[in-house]
Amino acid sequence: MSTFTERELHFVEVVPPFSILQCRTVVIVEKDGVEIGRSNRRHVRAPGADMTNECEEMKAVAAALWTPEIIAAYKNHVEQQALSGPGNVNS
Repeated sequence: MSTFTERELHFVEVVPPFSILQCRTVVIVEKDGVEIGRSNRRHVRAPGADMTNECEEMKAVAAALWTPEIIAAYKNHVEQQALSGPGNVNS
């Protein structure tokens, strides 16, 4: 009887200047130890986001990089973008 297994690999990227985190998850499906399928998905989290349901790698990177100063700077940046209005490329 064949045995199917599934495993995940997580690749975390940090996007400056606010340490926005991108996570690429690779799901690998194996049959009897031989890879038979692979899929990728990606998601992004900004400083201050709820990390409760994230993988341990994302949680660790966020804990290390998302200082109160980084979270405040990102929040200020988002607020300034909202005030400048849509389509304003000079902000």
